[in-house]
Amino acid sequence: MKYGYARVSTVTQDLEAQLQALEKEACEKIYSEKFTGTKADRPQFKELLSLLKEGDTLVVTKLDRFARSTVDAIQTVKELFEKGVKVHILNMGLVEDTPTGRLVFNVMSAFAEFERDMIVERTQEGKAIAKQREDFREGRPNKFSKKQIAYALGLLETHSYKEVENMTGISKSTLIRAKKKQGAAK
Repeated sequence: MKYGYARVSTVTQDLEAQLQALEKEACEKIYSEKFTGTKADRPQFKELLSLLKEGDTLVVTKLDRFARSTVDAIQTVKELFEKGVKVHILNMGLVEDTPTGRLVFNVMSAFAEFERDMIVERTQEGKAIAKQREDFREGRPNKFSKKQIAYALGLLETHSYKEVENMTGISKSTLIRAKKKQGAAK
């Protein structure tokens, strides 16, 4: 049987492109999850690995969707080969259980880990530079301006939370937080 595995690192990322590629590859069963690859606990992947048996094929779109590190990739592939499971990484091809196949896989795994580490390093460097700015604020930017919040709070004097939410698009929880913040500032 041909199994597919798709993974993205955050809940805001989209699995669709990977799922389409796996369907195009004629995977009979596809497992997917939104889970960072740096964590060992990937429930769907663990479940899939436990089901694979001799003659099955595991298909993933890219090597970095498959393993957290070079060591993890090599160990996982070794265990799959021992079970008689084939590994097909779409952007690499079928990983063969031969000395050459294992060498190519090991080198590609090392490059995938290197690429991930470089992304993390660049992200940290960018964040360090951004923190030097006076106007730096950690986290996501506010969805609504102070002016919009003030207007909505003014509406609360004559309208219910639900009405203000419908009129402004600002959620009740945001309005309650803003009201508490306003009360604490007085």
